[in-house]
Amino acid sequence: MTADVLVLGAGVVGVATAEALMRRGLSVMLVDRASGPGEGASFANGGQLSYSYTDALASPSLLKRLPGILAATDPAFRVARRFDPDYLRWCLAFFAQGRAGRFAANSLAGLTLALRSRALMEELLARTPIDFAHAVPGKLLLHEDAGAFRAASAIAAAKRESGIEVRALNPGEAVEVEPALAAIASRLAGAIFSPGDAVGDPHLFCARLVEQLESQGLQTRFGATVDRIEPGNQPVLRLSSGGRLRGQQLVIAAGPQAAALLRPLGWQVPIMPVRGHSLTLPPGPSAPRVSITDVGRKLVFCRLGDRMRIAGLADVGFNSNAADPVRVAALRAAAHESLPDAADYAVTGPLWAGLRPVTPDSLPIVARRGAITVNVGHGGLGWTYALATAEQAAMLVVQER
Repeated sequence: MTADVLVLGAGVVGVATAEALMRRGLSVMLVDRASGPGEGASFANGGQLSYSYTDALASPSLLKRLPGILAATDPAFRVARRFDPDYLRWCLAFFAQGRAGRFAANSLAGLTLALRSRALMEELLARTPIDFAHAVPGKLLLHEDAGAFRAASAIAAAKRESGIEVRALNPGEAVEVEPALAAIASRLAGAIFSPGDAVGDPHLFCARLVEQLESQGLQTRFGATVDRIEPGNQPVLRLSSGGRLRGQQLVIAAGPQAAALLRPLGWQVPIMPVRGHSLTLPPGPSAPRVSITDVGRKLVFCRLGDRMRIAGLADVGFNSNAADPVRVAALRAAAHESLPDAADYAVTGPLWAGLRPVTPDSLPIVARRGAITVNVGHGGLGWTYALATAEQAAMLVVQER
């Protein structure tokens, strides 16, 4: 089977890339080892389209927590004990990015990507209306630490000067925006509100958009595990089944798996899997409508129609995407402590874990060598960045035709 472009990876990044390529008149084949689109890191992530809040994972506040992280006592952040050179180099590079200057530069670069994605999402939905529980309720970032809130307020002021709609609120003002916070207002130092931030179910987005694209000629190959890539003027994907898929060009949007596929080609991409977990529960008696990020606990609460998505935790260097019962219990306990009435915590609910592909600076890698383009390394902001990096990747492909 052939196409102008093979796109390897059918999460939000790969599906958005396929759409951007087809819009430019190219024939596309979307390839994924899963049984359908959006079944990896896009399946049940936090759901926030975090257009105004793109803080890099490596930060000065994270460096302050480093002793607890190394001692395995930090509740939100874990680091695997591994001793292979690539892993150790990545960890050193990651923590080096936590310095204040690097953190600010990385976060600003992410913000530029996110705002471009927001504009592209508006354009996409105008030409291709699809239902994926999309809404624009805004987002509140809750701070219980007064010092952290002062620092966040200063960043918010700088963003406003750049024309970004975001503002600092005292606890009373936060409750006016989201009455569900009334019960915890006494422990808040304040909150940052970004009214233009959105939510949406990334798995539904992938499924609905693929349906639309298939009606326009998109080819799909699901359940296709790629063993290796044969480079050349027309790259070939060698499948574990013995099959071969050929395209004039190849875009790799395969998340953490991209590093292993590219290594034999002499292309080193600094990507590390960082596992996150989520719970999807019925809303509780005081479930927020506004999207919530608990900054101290590193948790997100996202209302997706009649479901409450709660996500968090960062497990660096763990290769299994199986949900860890211990970590799930920690997530549930932290969520209950944060917003005790946000969800029905007595319900077991579907448990999920996914491997997010993280670079040391938390910024995606969109680059090209010959007939191969990579669009990888989006980390926990893949849902937010997907449409912007899809455009970048598509432009790289078109430039070489």
